[in-house]
Order: sequence, then structure tokens, then C-alpha cells
Amino acid sequence: MTSKETGKDQADKAAPADASFTLPEAMTGRASPAKAAVGDKPVFAYIASLPQPQRGIAEAIDALAAKTLPGLQRSVKWGMGYYGVGDGWCFCCGGFAGHVKLMFVNGTALDPVPPVAPVGMGKLTRGVELESEQDIDERQIADWMKQVTSVPGVGGKKRQS
Repeated sequence: MTSKETGKDQADKAAPADASFTLPEAMTGRASPAKAAVGDKPVFAYIASLPQPQRGIAEAIDALAAKTLPGLQRSVKWGMGYYGVGDGWCFCCGGFAGHVKLMFVNGTALDPVPPVAPVGMGKLTRGVELESEQDIDERQIADWMKQVTSVPGVGGKKRQS
């Protein structure tokens, strides 16, 4: 991958995914039938499987994460794209009917704390619901991405002080 490729460019190159699923209304379990897999290609295939406008939103979030976080790692978990740097998964991005949820693990530690507290993702998770690409506040989201990578993610080792 060249440094100029975006998540959208990479999603275009990913293997076609089954776009015949219906997106759920809310976060009540799996976001999609996407199978758990570690790596860029499964996340790009998941994003490519989303209908518009969710696909465009997820592509923009993925591209922003790639631009903001050196050493970014991707995975599909629980039917959504998960992102991390170093020790664990820090945030996720998933398509739902009418919006995309961008949720930060340990989001209560962020400043300012993101406004949405999702059901079933833990007491510390916070995020935003994005209905269009225009809802993406790149500066704020990039700041949250940088902040959340400084605290332990899910599945990683606890940092020593």
C-alpha cells in the first residue's frame, strides 16, 4: 500500500463482500454478518459491503484513522471494523440503519467525552453517531483517535505507569 492510498481506494481493491444483509437499527449485538478476521483486507471488504451513505462515512473514518495514527491495525470483530495501535483495540466503526456508529473504548477518558453511550458496549465506551459525511468533525475525531490510543485498548496489556 502506498502512503497516498485511502481507505476508499483500498476498499475498492478488496474482494467483493455480500451486501445483501440488512443493517440493524441499533447496537443490540452484531452490526453485520461480517466474519471476525484480523487485517486490512477484511475491514476493507466490510466497508465495501455497506450501503450508501454508511459506506462513504466508514471510508472517511478509515482514511482519517490511517492518516492520523501511524502503525494502525485493523480487524473485523463483532460485525464491525475495529482499530488499534500497539496494545489492543481502541475504537470501532460500524454501519447501522440510518447512521454509522464510531465508538471509542475507554471513551469516558477522552476530553471532551463523546456524547453517545451505546448499549451493550461497556460503561466506559462513548462515541458519536454519524448520519452523513458532513457530520464528520475531522479535527475532533482525529483528536479523540490520538487520545484513545494513549490508554489501554481491549485485548491489550495494561500499561505500566
